[in-house]
Amino acid sequence: MSMTMHRRDLLFGAAFVAAAGAGTLARAAQPAQEAINHDHGAAPDGPFEIVARFDGPGPSGIAVTGGRVFVGFPRHAVNHRGATLAELKNGRLYPYPDAATAMPSEHPPATRLMSIHGMTTDAKGRLWAIDDGKLAGQPLAPGAAKVIGIDPATNRIFANIVLTAPTLLPDSHMNDLRVDLTHGPQGTVFITDSSFGHSPALVVVDVASGRQRRVLASHPSIQAEHPFMAVVEGRPLVFDPPEHKSAFVSGGVDGITLSPDSATLYYSPLTSRRLYSIPTALLADFDRTDAQLAAGIRDLGEKGVADGLATDAQGRIYTTNFEHDAIFRRNTDGTFDTMVRDPRVISPDGIFVEGNMVYCTLGQWNRLAGFNNGHDLRVPPYYLIRFPTDAPAALDATKPAPG
Repeated sequence: MSMTMHRRDLLFGAAFVAAAGAGTLARAAQPAQEAINHDHGAAPDGPFEIVARFDGPGPSGIAVTGGRVFVGFPRHAVNHRGATLAELKNGRLYPYPDAATAMPSEHPPATRLMSIHGMTTDAKGRLWAIDDGKLAGQPLAPGAAKVIGIDPATNRIFANIVLTAPTLLPDSHMNDLRVDLTHGPQGTVFITDSSFGHSPALVVVDVASGRQRRVLASHPSIQAEHPFMAVVEGRPLVFDPPEHKSAFVSGGVDGITLSPDSATLYYSPLTSRRLYSIPTALLADFDRTDAQLAAGIRDLGEKGVADGLATDAQGRIYTTNFEHDAIFRRNTDGTFDTMVRDPRVISPDGIFVEGNMVYCTLGQWNRLAGFNNGHDLRVPPYYLIRFPTDAPAALDATKPAPG
């Protein structure tokens, strides 16, 4: 609308007021409104609840079992002095399974928790975590990287499987894990080593024997794509080493989740928009070669850039998206829904489905000093959020329930 039209409307309103006689209710004309055309996809969408706000260390891993909420606070980016694994209850954090294990100490790395990252539960409701073992500014110590299983019924560690060479590399970043109890006498653990360098791989561990190996390290589905551009908080950023140093969180295989029946493992590199799958029966077979494993991989198409993946009981996959401050859902027919989109959803990371609720940690990882010319741009608090897997049914008062 032009300025001329705007002034004309104002003059018309003034004239109307002046002309109104005594005892007449006079009303000024409403100011003209200019229609604004905007991107509807930029507005917040989807309901979510802030479960907890964290000062201090940022959260990453999240798992919920039996109504109990467990959160991981890794030390590989900032070697903090707080608990690396904690239970959230009554609005407070309690070192888990106890302070001697979860807090910093001089105990040998193999006997304490160093840097808890990815977390999950198994079909029995037991808690599992990957200890990436890395303390910021220090080399990876022997015994530090390991798989941990804790029984919430007793709060005791029942599995402590130390990862060793050649499964573990000096630049390994054991990032996330899922536990399949349908293969192996005591189950099989699948781990994503996204790598602090450029050597990602999937890692397979037999719980009963502790046997372990890294697989598919050279397969394209495991590697970070480059050149690759991501738009993070409105900034177009390029990942193309060694030409361009990464200015956002990047890496190889990272997100990982199981189908409800544990027959299929889904995974994705952090620096990629594609989703892949492989049968767990194939991956859990230590006699299979990389070539045989590669033959079982399926490219399921694009799903956006993701850090964490999680599956609900219906087989729908929830995928975080750090470009859109969002969490999407891939339905079983391959379509997608936006579950949450909000400016506060910065660097959505660990994600977990419990019943009809989805939990996700927001760690602001893209704001770390290493990605911002030495300036730590994170602004606490960090959030743990949750939202329903499905919206409640719409109710209509004109159609009341009988009775």
